[in-house]
Amino acid sequence: MSLFLLIPPDILSYVNILIVSFITSIILFVPIPYVPVLIATSFNEKLDPNLIALISTVGVTAGRSIIFLASYYGRKILKDRTKEKMIPLQRLLMRYGWIGAFISAITPFPPDDMIIILLGIAKYNPLKFVIANFAGKLIANMAVVWGAVLMGKPLIEQIFAQSQSPLLLIVISAISVASVVLIIYSLIKVDWAKIIGKWFPWTLSDEHKDNK
Repeated sequence: MSLFLLIPPDILSYVNILIVSFITSIILFVPIPYVPVLIATSFNEKLDPNLIALISTVGVTAGRSIIFLASYYGRKILKDRTKEKMIPLQRLLMRYGWIGAFISAITPFPPDDMIIILLGIAKYNPLKFVIANFAGKLIANMAVVWGAVLMGKPLIEQIFAQSQSPLLLIVISAISVASVVLIIYSLIKVDWAKIIGKWFPWTLSDEHKDNK
């Protein structure tokens, strides 16, 4: 007898939600949505809507955290000069980076990849990133699941069908790739001390201030 036959179907459904949420969130640039899984499972009366949202949030946060950590440690390949130019940006993100992490998680609009990569390269605090991302994604998932439950299956299917145009997915993917390339290029070429220092002078080091 297969071990899976001994596992209750509702447990397997929760496991599937976790796996799908994780896999779709770790794939860069291609907007493969996990939302259909949330919507479909929300109509299963044997599953708890709150658990659906929570488990999906865990999966998404795990996937996005891997992207963040890859950017965080991948920063080592940058030249020392580039890292020095990024110091004002790092200081700014250390204070306000949670806003970007939270907003990118709570809104359904891509490309959030570039925000995650930016925070990672700028060495934003990993724990703060996880907390902000988890909080934002949990709110978003709760809204999706309970929206599906309250609005009903026919209306949700109609709305979802109108938003899944292949052309739309291609455009979103192209925008995501272009945005990441642009943000990486700007990190390397832009003098952040001149731009950020004008509005946030506290991000400049004492040494930089003395040379001004």
